[in-house]
Amino acid sequence: MNGQRGSTDEQSVADLARRLLAVDTDGWSPEGVTTMADGLGWARGGTADRPVLVTGRSSGDARLRPVGTYEKPYTDGESYVELAVPVAIVAPDAAAQAAAFRAAGEELTAALGRPSVMGSHGDMGPFYDSGPLWGAPFMRWRGMPDTLELRAGTSGPELVLQPTGPAENWFWRQGIGEEHAISGFFGSNRDPANAGLSFPGGWTARSWETVTRSLGHFLDALPAEATALGIGIGMPLYGRARGSAPLLFDVACGDRLSIGCFAPDGVDAASLGWGTVTEHPGTASVWRDDDPVWRVDAGGPGEPEGRALAEMLVATASAAGVSEPAGLIVGGEAEYVDGYHVTYYGLGLPTG
Repeated sequence: MNGQRGSTDEQSVADLARRLLAVDTDGWSPEGVTTMADGLGWARGGTADRPVLVTGRSSGDARLRPVGTYEKPYTDGESYVELAVPVAIVAPDAAAQAAAFRAAGEELTAALGRPSVMGSHGDMGPFYDSGPLWGAPFMRWRGMPDTLELRAGTSGPELVLQPTGPAENWFWRQGIGEEHAISGFFGSNRDPANAGLSFPGGWTARSWETVTRSLGHFLDALPAEATALGIGIGMPLYGRARGSAPLLFDVACGDRLSIGCFAPDGVDAASLGWGTVTEHPGTASVWRDDDPVWRVDAGGPGEPEGRALAEMLVATASAAGVSEPAGLIVGGEAEYVDGYHVTYYGLGLPTG
């Protein structure tokens, strides 16, 4: 079917969200999706492999995701696992994408309240999708039987309505312990909507190359994702060496990423790539002029060179006597972000 029906009125993101939350999905069966389309006033279109609902919105039609090979193990009778509605077409640079996501998130928060879950899908979205290169932030208003998510799409933010069970079942079952089994980070708050929410186990990096890869990906996208989500992350990293684990790095990120280094005596931090406040004056707003002495201003959305930063951190940790990845420890303080308890699944590092 290639119906042409669809509203020509451009609804606000908040109004669209309310409509999505009010529709009857009826188990996400073919009949249920037809009922949902009728409730929204949108016609069925596309093909069997790439079905859409014709929205009439300038940002494009809504995409239905049928249950296929990758989705089937996590479903319980559903024929579809999500309806993704683009809400804006945005310039491809990280700053523009992050700003558009943040604007949509602020509008939704004003209308629906704070999201019960937020985080980043990392480089592996639900059901093994790959996210945008600039970052993969999401905000989620969890419900039963359906959940609404604001997600970073390929061209701009998208509102995604999904049956709660399959998405959470997929996420929980990724906790198999293999390297890179889960990416990104996941934060939940004390909203009653999170009752019964299950959390997967993590994984542990087994080599410095794994740490370099995972840390590089995290740092590369962090200022864009923090900007998009409207959060600030403070992450101390401790280095276990010679029987103690002093503070080694301090990662501070809001709309810019700054990293401080507390290199022990005998480590030539300058030769490893660290500068001082003179070379990185923007960091003076993060730390005092002399504490830490060594630091780097890695920039705002789209600017950090994640791989190079990760290589510098790993080289410094090794020079400081940290002999294995398990000796690089994420401080427990980093788990508390603006009222959310956050797990950094994508890093593969211990927390303590």
